[in-house]
Amino acid sequence: MGRADPEEGQLPAPVKPPDGGWGWIVLFGCFVITGFSYAFPKAVSVYFKELMKDFHVGYSDTAWISSIMLAMLYGTGPVCSIMVNQFGCRPVMLIGGLLASSGMILASFTTNIIELYLTAGVLTGLGMALNFQPSLIMLGTYFDKRRPLANGLAAAGSPVFLSSLSPLGQVLLEKFGWRGGFLIMGGLLLNCCTCGAVMRPLDTGMKRKMEKTQDKYEAKEMLPIGGKSEEGISTTDGTKKAKKAKKKPKKGKKLLDFSIFSNRGFIIYTISKFILVLGLFVPPILLVNYAKDTGVPDTEAAFLLSIIGFIDIFARPACGMVAGLKWVRPHVAYLFSFAMLFNGLTDICSARASNYTGLVIFCVFFGISYGMVGALQFEVLMAIVGSQKFSSAIGLVLLIEAFAVLIGPPSAGRLVDALKNYEVIFYLAGSEVVLSAVFLAMATYCCLNREKKKTPPPEKTPSAGGGSDTEEAESDVQEGEEHSSDNHQPAHSSDNAVVAASEEANHVEDEQSGEGGRCPEGDREVLAQAGCNADQTVERDSF
Repeated sequence: MGRADPEEGQLPAPVKPPDGGWGWIVLFGCFVITGFSYAFPKAVSVYFKELMKDFHVGYSDTAWISSIMLAMLYGTGPVCSIMVNQFGCRPVMLIGGLLASSGMILASFTTNIIELYLTAGVLTGLGMALNFQPSLIMLGTYFDKRRPLANGLAAAGSPVFLSSLSPLGQVLLEKFGWRGGFLIMGGLLLNCCTCGAVMRPLDTGMKRKMEKTQDKYEAKEMLPIGGKSEEGISTTDGTKKAKKAKKKPKKGKKLLDFSIFSNRGFIIYTISKFILVLGLFVPPILLVNYAKDTGVPDTEAAFLLSIIGFIDIFARPACGMVAGLKWVRPHVAYLFSFAMLFNGLTDICSARASNYTGLVIFCVFFGISYGMVGALQFEVLMAIVGSQKFSSAIGLVLLIEAFAVLIGPPSAGRLVDALKNYEVIFYLAGSEVVLSAVFLAMATYCCLNREKKKTPPPEKTPSAGGGSDTEEAESDVQEGEEHSSDNHQPAHSSDNAVVAASEEANHVEDEQSGEGGRCPEGDREVLAQAGCNADQTVERDSF
């Protein structure tokens, strides 16, 4: 088969996910980032009692700290997507680690609750957001076949850190007070910078290797031609430059791809996640204070979060392995619906738990269901939109979920202050989670039935002005394959044809200058074989 030019896709620019190698280091960094991002807002609830005493505020006021952290984690999603598409994952994560650490350090010097909102809430939340989203993007870049398992292992960072940060926070609170605890927590968040440093772009080194092998291959193909090689090389160089000039406008990258809203599955997923977030985070945020109000000692109350975290550690990787099975992965949306239904029913059934034993049983089942939700939520989104649009999709989804985060826990805190009853809170939170599960399952089932009745249109539509570089390269690969399938000449014959055509063109040009631009009959056949029109004037520069 004829050797196509690299610009036509025979040497593709996109690199296949290695599903291992340095990807395991990236997975560990994502594990740490996910742990800080999800466990930190819940672990901070250990300090709420002392904050209420020092600042003379209620449950709803202190619950705003965790809510603002989560709202920044979700609400700044589009900003993170734009920054990642513009600067890359590694620089964004380094800046995010510095912001997260400085927020908690400054929070240790605050004198009122508003300053806590701005430092521990806004600044730390923004820093964790700039770490969380790029780490997920890098994880999807390095893993494909093992992606469900990788997502499950990375999501396990949340329970691991929750089971360790909550007891650590209680120890720091007893020995150093909440100010000293915040200061030490800020130092721990500097580890996010280390995780950001290991997020090496996948295509940088591979593209350099491909360029070197491409140059060596071209040199070997041109060397046997001898003195005529210079003209052939200049010919191919001119062709490459012309193709690059044509392709330059296509390489513009969209900062945010809003075309994903035309995906019906993405709309269903976004609505269900909005309803889910309204009630998902309420029980773990209020659990410690609920246990303390029922007479449970402070240390044992903080240990309840450790129970959830310990169960969650095994639930997430196990659920990721199940989701990666061949007969389960095509139906991962229904598995996600089951996980949400399980979580909601756990909240409802455990609403009347009034002693420590009942709370422990609730934590066990909540840890299992919560781990399943955490392991599947981003895997479902990747399956819906694909890895190429995931950076834009996750940013827009997190922005929409931010409104639910700002509504859920603060509203629950206000109800606690007004009713002095946690039972209603657990009923409401569980009902919201169950509603999201039913909506996702029913809407997905209905959409699948409609798509089966209709013939699916071709999904590949050329983007006007710019998809990602990977999409363009993949289209080039297909063009190159189509071109190579039609060409049955060997590789060296195609190069010799170029040189022969150029020599024949020179001969024709000399004769044309003497005969008034007419081509002899013998030359017409040669030019026709070379792909030229014998009725047109042949110029030397055209080759």
